[in-house]
Amino acid sequence: MELKAKIIQILPLQTGEGKNGTWRKQEIIVETDGQIKRKICVSIWGDKINESILKTGNVLNISFDIESREYNGRWYTDVKAWKTELAGAATQPPDAGNDVPPPIEEELPGDTDLPF
Repeated sequence: MELKAKIIQILPLQTGEGKNGTWRKQEIIVETDGQIKRKICVSIWGDKINESILKTGNVLNISFDIESREYNGRWYTDVKAWKTELAGAATQPPDAGNDVPPPIEEELPGDTDLPF
């Protein structure tokens, strides 16, 4: 799933030790644009954390998965980002038409008789 939203708050970085080693988690609060603005807490884990774009006010394109789990009879849902980038920062392929010269119109014998 994908989402375009503005960062309105950056929560403190969380770190810890697990059975697979050290982990890091950065949570951000984003707000969607539109008639009804929605606030969403997005979790970014490990090497997916890009501090250079995580600034309040930045608009991001966020690719994410939603995951729910049960604990003690209650359900908890996480929005986990697997890719974040500044909105509008995606590289566009160059327009191949700009490097091609216009076609040369050649006059062929017998074409001069055409009325158009």
